[in-house]
Amino acid sequence: MTPICLYNGTVMTGFAVMEHCAVLIEDGKIADVFSKRRFDQKHFGADVKIIDAGGAYIAPGLVNTHIHGFGGFGTDDSSTDSVIEMSKLLAESGVTAFNPTLYPSEPKAMLEAVANVSAAIGKESGAQIMGLHLEGPFISPERLGVQKPETVSPVDMGFMEQLWEASNGHIVNMTVAPELKNMRELALFCIKKGIVLQAGHTNANYENMVEGMQVGIFHATHMFNAMSKLDHRNPNAVGAILSHPEISCEIIADGVHVHPDVIRLLKRDKPSDKIILVTDGLKPTEQAKGPFFANGEEVVFHDGAFHRKIDDVFAGSSLTMIRGVQNLVQFGFSLEEAVRAASTNPSQVMRFTGKGSIVPGFDADLVVFDKNFDILSTVVGGELKKNVL
Repeated sequence: MTPICLYNGTVMTGFAVMEHCAVLIEDGKIADVFSKRRFDQKHFGADVKIIDAGGAYIAPGLVNTHIHGFGGFGTDDSSTDSVIEMSKLLAESGVTAFNPTLYPSEPKAMLEAVANVSAAIGKESGAQIMGLHLEGPFISPERLGVQKPETVSPVDMGFMEQLWEASNGHIVNMTVAPELKNMRELALFCIKKGIVLQAGHTNANYENMVEGMQVGIFHATHMFNAMSKLDHRNPNAVGAILSHPEISCEIIADGVHVHPDVIRLLKRDKPSDKIILVTDGLKPTEQAKGPFFANGEEVVFHDGAFHRKIDDVFAGSSLTMIRGVQNLVQFGFSLEEAVRAASTNPSQVMRFTGKGSIVPGFDADLVVFDKNFDILSTVVGGELKKNVL
């Protein structure tokens, strides 16, 4: 693996911002982070690839923990090859790690989809697949969004064990409704397996959310969407997430799924390390031509998002992670806070050891972008996946 030195950039480590700095990559890891003065004094071997960042930002690679598809590929196809292609395209957009997200389906079909998507792990040529995010099936029939009612299920531990086996132990996070009966049993199983449970597609009241916290549900899926709303006599899911600083939450920062002023409210009330940028992107995101499909149904794009054609219900976003970072900055986040929301924070919440920061010894997952938020370079595990510098 060729050593790489990216220099003459503003390095955003995930903890600090360092101007006129360089990052040395060796054997797939961050080997050093140093100043321009030290770069000028350093003697590199002939094998080191020197890349001038031209004053651009050098940041930890973007980590998307909730995404269904990209560029016409994704989990809808229940195809290993489709997820591999998705990985390749995501790397070109600055994403270095992601959790392919599956909608629930009929049990036999879901087990097959889980097995096929898991089979892509280790075969990807772009962004690294960290594991699967299951958005159901143990969710509320009252908060479906575009989920299909026939695919929703009460907690079924036998089926959960089958899903875990089908994934070959690669389920990383799972969206659940905390109010469901037997949720405690499910949560304890997931704790043993290292699965991060997140409250979503839930009609939970405040007490349900607190009970969920007692068994380790400290993360929330697409905040404000498909969850019980804040009420002054019952805070419900939204109120519980806002009032408990220990709960982290996803945010779809397209300005459509959540109004920019509500995102500003979230920033004011939620610790900055608990806000996780996601796209909830669908298969047709960045796809050139239609017709477009998601979760087996035709969707159309208008008013900034995809909608299910038959009833105009929100189906998902067309957001990319780098545009999400740009939007967060426009919504009042500092660039440093926005980058952390897109890389450092999700890595910490999902317990991705060695990712999300530019620190010696961490994985060499980097993205270089300019002041217009255009991607100039992407490095995954020390390998250049895109470079236009």
